[in-house]
Amino acid sequence: MRKWALPSVLLLLVLLSTLPDQGRKIHANAEESDGDELVDPPKVEEKIGAVPSGLSTDSDVAKREAESISRKSLRNNAEKFEFQAEVSRLMDIIINSLYSNKDIFLRELISNASDALDKIRFLSLTDKEILGEGDNTKLEIMIKLDKENKVLSIRDRGIGMTKEDLIKNLGTIAKSGTSAFVEKMQTGGDLNLIGQFGVGFYSVYLVADYVEVISKHNDDKQYVWESKADGAFAISEDTWNEPLGRGTEIRLHLRDEAKEYLDESKLKELVKKYSEFINFPIYLWASKEVDVEVPADEDESSEEEETTEATSSEEEETEEDGEKKPKVKTAKETTYEWELLNDVKAIWLRSPKEVTDEEYTKFYQSLAKDFSDGKPLAWSHFTAEGDVEFKAVLFVPPKAPHDLYESYYNSNKSNLKLYVRRVFISDEFDELLPKYLSFLMGLVDSDTLPLNVSREMLQQHSSLKTIKKKLIRKALDMIRKIAEEDPDESSNKDSSESEEVADQTDEKKGSYAKFWNEFGKSIKLGIIEDAQNRNRLAKLLRFESSKSEGKLTSLDQYISRMRPGQKDIFYITGTNKEQLEKSPFLEKLTKKNYEVIFFTDPVDEYLMQYLMDYEDKKFQNVSKEGLNIGKDSKGKELKETFKELTKWWKDALSAENVDSVKISNRLDNTPCVVVTSKYGWSANMEKIMQSQTLSDASKQAYMRGKRVLEINPRHPIIKELRERIAANPQDESIKQTARLMYQTALMESGFLLNDPKDFAERIYSSVKASLDISPDATAEEEDDIEETEAEEKESASADKEADEEDSSSLKDEL
Repeated sequence: MRKWALPSVLLLLVLLSTLPDQGRKIHANAEESDGDELVDPPKVEEKIGAVPSGLSTDSDVAKREAESISRKSLRNNAEKFEFQAEVSRLMDIIINSLYSNKDIFLRELISNASDALDKIRFLSLTDKEILGEGDNTKLEIMIKLDKENKVLSIRDRGIGMTKEDLIKNLGTIAKSGTSAFVEKMQTGGDLNLIGQFGVGFYSVYLVADYVEVISKHNDDKQYVWESKADGAFAISEDTWNEPLGRGTEIRLHLRDEAKEYLDESKLKELVKKYSEFINFPIYLWASKEVDVEVPADEDESSEEEETTEATSSEEEETEEDGEKKPKVKTAKETTYEWELLNDVKAIWLRSPKEVTDEEYTKFYQSLAKDFSDGKPLAWSHFTAEGDVEFKAVLFVPPKAPHDLYESYYNSNKSNLKLYVRRVFISDEFDELLPKYLSFLMGLVDSDTLPLNVSREMLQQHSSLKTIKKKLIRKALDMIRKIAEEDPDESSNKDSSESEEVADQTDEKKGSYAKFWNEFGKSIKLGIIEDAQNRNRLAKLLRFESSKSEGKLTSLDQYISRMRPGQKDIFYITGTNKEQLEKSPFLEKLTKKNYEVIFFTDPVDEYLMQYLMDYEDKKFQNVSKEGLNIGKDSKGKELKETFKELTKWWKDALSAENVDSVKISNRLDNTPCVVVTSKYGWSANMEKIMQSQTLSDASKQAYMRGKRVLEINPRHPIIKELRERIAANPQDESIKQTARLMYQTALMESGFLLNDPKDFAERIYSSVKASLDISPDATAEEEDDIEETEAEEKESASADKEADEEDSSSLKDEL
């Protein structure tokens, strides 16, 4: 027994020592009992042209690939790991909470590749040898398709990952715990996990059912991470793929419903949209058709087929010595080459002093997809520092979109693109700029925001308020600068400044007028909506006035022309300038040389409800009560003189809802006008509100304000009325005249008549009286023709015309 004891013990120890390895690692071949079919993984295409060695292949590599296992099951010799998070909750977060569309996966992978390249570039600043030599020194991102095997590969020459990195970085969700991650999202906490390897990387399972990550770090061997998102992933040393040298290659085995991502044009579109401004070049292994010359008689049997596929041109050329060249034809041949996808430079990363006007124009055209000859009216390129750091470029387009104001309050359209570390996030952020500045084009690139894949979550980030505040200030400064550089805006400056303006080029002449004509309504909407920046916006306001001579003027220019002692800024609203210039409300103001602003845009009525004052000057609507243009020396005397008339007239208009009749200080040649109370609607506002599709007249009555009839005590009609009332206040004809004058004043003041028929009858009665026609005279009655006789005549006439038409058409045919 002792003879066999020692060998038995040794054998037992050997078996025990091999058990742990066998528990973790098994031979590369799958067990025969495995139900999955063994399919070779997709092979990398053979090296064509300038294909980097990391993506090339040879017979040895092909042989090693042939020994790999099915993509349907993890390699049996790999070390297995279990996700801590439940897969169902993990996928629910990815699909329902983080990603609004599947396209986002490519953005995440390119962003990760860019981060890896950034890291190796940073390390190379202190250690140049870390980049290695040859192709490894090229910091680039390469995308390749294998349509036959439905594989999309993305390769970078970044820092790569060690075995520990693969476990840690690709297990972010498992490491942090799904429950904790969900809790962070619900409480609006810091979501910096999003966009890094981990949550962002797992977006690949929206389009792939099996993923391989092949990575090589300078400090470790080459490893393969693989998973089907079924609760487990595996890592094994890579002995069958071609050595990468350094970096990471991600292979996505696409689902059947994700075949669209095997289309080159689709990938180009996604890279242009999301990753156009990544710092590193992004290449796509793209097909290209080229023309090649082949002998005409090389393959006669397939001549018919080739002519349908390619245009062939057979030529018989003669050399200088007279010898004939063989006949050749041109055929199409498909070749593959690396195509650069991101050739537009991120100019916002450069200093504004280094960027030329031509570069800004080209960048604007690329951003706005506008390749016309029109240049942007202005641009602002700046860097914001502080709690939130970001770079931004804003442009004022040369022309407003045709639908800019059609659905102003119902759309969330924005022309501002948000980037985080040069990765496109979204262009649907209505929180970055207010609606009234939505016409601006541009982009914002922040390094401090989390690289969030969800627009809804990022909109709640506290930094957005700070970014918005700075963007508004810069946008308004940019618009103000357009006015400052416009020679037409400098007409009120002194002669020396005018000479300097005259020396400027005509390029900026009239530029602010052009801006105002396109986007002026946006500035007015800004005054209504943005109380914090109301004064800044008011400086940008432009309008015509009684002294502007058909040109646009500003509030600052108006104030500079105000009369000594003038405390109010006078304005009037209406349909058009020509109508307002003839308004009776302006008679005394014009006579005393006061300037009045003309507001003719419907939005101006709303605007002036918010713009109460400017530079300590109050706004006064000259068609409302409270107009103060100096005291009349005979004011009290006139008021007492016409006291009886005003009281009588108010009683005569009791049915017209007139609040009072007063002596006017604004009339010169007009006998009377109708004004409204200071805080009620003007006549123009009443028209606007009544024209609304869903307006309710019963609910608008309280805003109409009290109507006041103001009379001109110096007008002969008013004087004559006073005398007649004094003689016989019960004279019915005088009452009719008083009502007619009120209705006329109401119409001339811009109001709509409640009873146009009654007004017309009073006018006709007045005409009769002037023509000495009896008030009882009526129109003569027309002689009635019997209905049957008239019908017979009409029928006979119609038959005759029909016969003539038939005869004429018959002649034409003959």
